[in-house]
Amino acid sequence: MTASLATAEKKLDRLGYLDIDVDPEMDLVAEINRLKKEKNAIILAHYYQESEIQDVADYIGDSLGLSQKAAATGADLIVFAGVHFMAETAKMLSPGKKVLLPDLKAGCSLADSCPPHIFKKFREKYPDHVVVSYINCTAELKTLTDICCTSTNAVAVIESIPKDQPIIFAPDKNLGAYLIKKTGRDMVLWNGACMVHEIFSHERIVKLRNRHPDAKFIAHPECEAHILEMADFIGSTTGLLKYTINDPAQEFIVATEAGILHQMQKASPNKTFIPAPPNNNCACNDCPHMKRNTMEKLYLCMEYEMPEITLPDWVIEQGVKSIDRMLEISEKAGLGLKG
Repeated sequence: MTASLATAEKKLDRLGYLDIDVDPEMDLVAEINRLKKEKNAIILAHYYQESEIQDVADYIGDSLGLSQKAAATGADLIVFAGVHFMAETAKMLSPGKKVLLPDLKAGCSLADSCPPHIFKKFREKYPDHVVVSYINCTAELKTLTDICCTSTNAVAVIESIPKDQPIIFAPDKNLGAYLIKKTGRDMVLWNGACMVHEIFSHERIVKLRNRHPDAKFIAHPECEAHILEMADFIGSTTGLLKYTINDPAQEFIVATEAGILHQMQKASPNKTFIPAPPNNNCACNDCPHMKRNTMEKLYLCMEYEMPEITLPDWVIEQGVKSIDRMLEISEKAGLGLKG
């Protein structure tokens, strides 16, 4: 945990917030909906949240898309059921609004794998390189970034850069390797990764495909190369969801965080969705950081309006430039404002 997060955690502890018990007989859905109306609040839920949180949310989607939707609303209060860097992005795009995160400790292994102060020294070794960073990084890392990208627009972002311009790609080495293969560009990769997408088991997926020969295997580009090589389709979380809706196959093996299966099942109730197994004894691959958020914490954060995400003005001003540049490139590539 960073020093700023530790300070915020101590503040919450002093206020007694961490010790509040919720009446187990409380109708949390009703109370959360009441608070939304009373406080002119909206709830954003990432696809990887628990299904009950997704069902009470106003918007469900990928991190950038959610932040963009929140910025376009007249809400005074943004509650981001996701992880810390996502709530930071929402604050960057809506600096005048109050942004809450149900659990301040809901971090991200990928974002944490690239500490800004260390990356800054790394970048100094390559002074002539343009820095492209995956949106799944901290607000401070975005201040060290020339252009952000999402898994949807990453290829367009890389291809927009002149071929004689060297590139650093951070923080995800697996997405970076995928982009090198897709674009043919030689990039310097930061050695970071997402713990969820790194532990899919090749052997167990092969066995699963043998048991389900008609199933399509679909994967997120944050997965390792040996997993992506097996995939029938590679795409962002939203891209995977759309693929399962539009493809005629009736069975899908899904290599990303298992929370997305809830929306896939809702959109295509007659199809079968199987989570790709990790390299352990679990049946599916859950992100422990995403699952720190609960309905009880969601209610408490709305009731007491904490923990709040705050960012220094300079971080917002400098960091949002990399997002704006990405959106300009996406527009030119015909991708709109997709996250």
